[in-house]
Amino acid sequence: MPLRLRRSLVRPWRLDDAGVLAQIANNRDIWLNLRDVFPSPYRVEDATQFLATVLGQDPRTSFAIEVDGAPAGSVGFRLGTDIERVTAEIGYWLGEPYWGRGIATEVVRSMTGWAIERYGLTRIFATVFVFNPGSARVLERAGFIREATMRKSAIKDGVVRDQWLYGFVPEGPNGHRDR
Repeated sequence: MPLRLRRSLVRPWRLDDAGVLAQIANNRDIWLNLRDVFPSPYRVEDATQFLATVLGQDPRTSFAIEVDGAPAGSVGFRLGTDIERVTAEIGYWLGEPYWGRGIATEVVRSMTGWAIERYGLTRIFATVFVFNPGSARVLERAGFIREATMRKSAIKDGVVRDQWLYGFVPEGPNGHRDR
């Protein structure tokens, strides 16, 4: 790490990212599509607290997405434990000025491959609110398959919501790795 891509750079977060992070993350449309642990409004204090947490990670699982030399979003993994230790959940977001440019698809595709190799994973999954077709398209273009609609599985902004479950399994039809 870092991972240079065509449209972006995925790199470890730095403490000096706090100001720009707070600026791009302070967006209700971003918050509406993420877990409630992501604050709204998003202040510099929230960015500083987030950065202190991720800089202490071992292994490091949260990374900055940098575009044109500045943080533009985030990508990370929640590694499974116990019997699910061969899986991980991927999460990502981009600041609104970067939407629709193919950046998220490129990041998700590349980081999925990186995480499978780095952590020895057999599966990566993501959940997406059904009202977020843009994120669903990102996952589909990155090779994820929609596996289920999880009805009434989450509450966001005071409303019970459905989510789509997406999975990526790097195996062929016979259960063997396609490498």
